[in-house]
Amino acid sequence: MISENYKRQLFKEVKLLDDSLGQTTDFEKLVQEITDEQIDRAVLELIKNLGILTKKQSLPRMEQKQEKVIEILYKYLGASKVDGIFQELKESSNFSLDELINQLDELVGLENVKQQVRDLIDYNQIQQLRVKNGLKKSNKTLHMAFLGNPGTAKTTVARIVGRMYKAIGLLSKGQFIEASRTDLIAEYQGQTAIKVKRLINRARGGVLFIDEAYSITENDHSDSYGRESLTELTKALEDYRDDLVVIVAGYPNLMEQFFESNPGLKSRFNTFITFSDYSLDELVRIFTYICNQNDYVAEEQAIEKVRDLLQTKVNEKDDYFSNGRLVRNLFDDITLNQSKRLSKLTGHIDKETLMLITKEDVQLGG
Repeated sequence: MISENYKRQLFKEVKLLDDSLGQTTDFEKLVQEITDEQIDRAVLELIKNLGILTKKQSLPRMEQKQEKVIEILYKYLGASKVDGIFQELKESSNFSLDELINQLDELVGLENVKQQVRDLIDYNQIQQLRVKNGLKKSNKTLHMAFLGNPGTAKTTVARIVGRMYKAIGLLSKGQFIEASRTDLIAEYQGQTAIKVKRLINRARGGVLFIDEAYSITENDHSDSYGRESLTELTKALEDYRDDLVVIVAGYPNLMEQFFESNPGLKSRFNTFITFSDYSLDELVRIFTYICNQNDYVAEEQAIEKVRDLLQTKVNEKDDYFSNGRLVRNLFDDITLNQSKRLSKLTGHIDKETLMLITKEDVQLGG
């Protein structure tokens, strides 16, 4: 009920603005798009137009009126949501294709994944060139399925792909929207389709990434909400194929069940990329990469202990081995151990000491 209250307040404030300006602006329409369809562009447009009015000083106390609308908007959507919209759109528009290719190349391992992504970029650039020369382009969709265990950089690659498609002009915005079952399925009958439509509207122009996509239909045939969500999603895959990339991801065997849950679903996806588990050497490289990214340096003996720990984990691994996530958790344990060790030192602790991870910091059980 709180959000409904903020929704009413939001409409009240922007209607006053529209009335005061003699309907020369359309704030009420933008708020309608925000509340009904949750379109990110409308959020940005509303705040931008309010800023323009403030600069023009076209109404008395305009700055206070603007602050009031923005305050209610933040309360209605949530500060993290509004800030996230700004941050994602800012990030998605700041990279050239060369920079993004470098980001892809910097990822540890994943050689087959990198090659498939490069092939996709080459293919779509040529298709665009054909269109510019009056030739027909392929009817292939941009939607993809990423198949692999957790921690194999599926989310990271999905972000890079979205930005690449923005950089070459395939997507209008390039934002990245990550969704789970709770984002795609409502609590009440008849609300799921509306929820999916809103999510699709937020993602249009960019990438909608659905990890563990099979969770949508996790209750099998008894889950009518899941089927409703999948039907709406399948429709959107076709309707918005020219300015939306949907990437579904998850364990290979469960993803196969997901595609079988709706006739015609698999045919909407043209690209299937398999993310293999990392080798021991790659896991060690990921550890040193995380150290470098966070201003730590591990001594050689520490690296050898890390390798031994990871070898044990690799030997014990099952179908749900967490790959890079395992390394990240190990790094967190080791830096915690380092902090406990350093806290016992007396006197000045210099920069090099703060950066150094020693073999004493690498302990079984964290």
